[in-house]
Amino acid sequence: MIYIKTKKEIDFIHESCKIVAETLQLLKRNVRPGVTTKEIDQIAEDYILSNNAIAAFKGYSQGGSSVDYPASICISIDEEVVHGIPRNRALKEGEIVSLDVGVEKNGYFGDAALTVGVGNISEEKKKLMEVTERSLYIGIEHAVEKNRVHDISFAVQEYVEANGFSVVRDLCGHGVGRHLHEEPSVPNFGKKGTGHKLKNGMTIAIEPMVNMGKYVVKTLFDGWTVVTADGMPSAHFEHTVLINNGKPEILSVC
Repeated sequence: MIYIKTKKEIDFIHESCKIVAETLQLLKRNVRPGVTTKEIDQIAEDYILSNNAIAAFKGYSQGGSSVDYPASICISIDEEVVHGIPRNRALKEGEIVSLDVGVEKNGYFGDAALTVGVGNISEEKKKLMEVTERSLYIGIEHAVEKNRVHDISFAVQEYVEANGFSVVRDLCGHGVGRHLHEEPSVPNFGKKGTGHKLKNGMTIAIEPMVNMGKYVVKTLFDGWTVVTADGMPSAHFEHTVLINNGKPEILSVC
């Protein structure tokens, strides 16, 4: 079921998204060689709790297919696409790190992600990050009333593939708001003019996951961490977007 949110609900979602955005900017400032992913996770949890909110990912269940998610945020390094579990693993110069944050406050959710470099990174990784982030905003441009979901998908795919990269096909964006994951699914590939029609009051998480190599991915034995099958780096950017007065409005900004 696709939920059309009321003004009051949108205000609650916006509040959760603001905390998400602030958390991501705080974490971005703390990414450096030598810091552990567990330390970054603790910074996130402390900040979210200080805002009388809850880390939406902690304890999240995939319906019995794995253990409940054990951390507050997802931290994915290099070939890890998404859902990397924070551990006592120190970041190294030259790596790229995807930070994915979800927040629940007043019963409503916000979700966003970004990828940052650890110190000096290669030109190839810089281009991967730039293309992935740009594809997100190109997708958002197509999130207008009366367009269809796959208009977003096609726009992301077209831009990414024109730049020599590939979009992950086994994972996608989603509706968000009353629940962390709602309908509709928002894939990063598709055919224009298909999918659910976009309407005012919809809130969706658009999140390109882009691989430097092929799009094939696999899940590690921990049941959560998704990695590229060819071991090539991946980047991830995400915003929660509201369709408002026929146009997209990004809620997950400070």
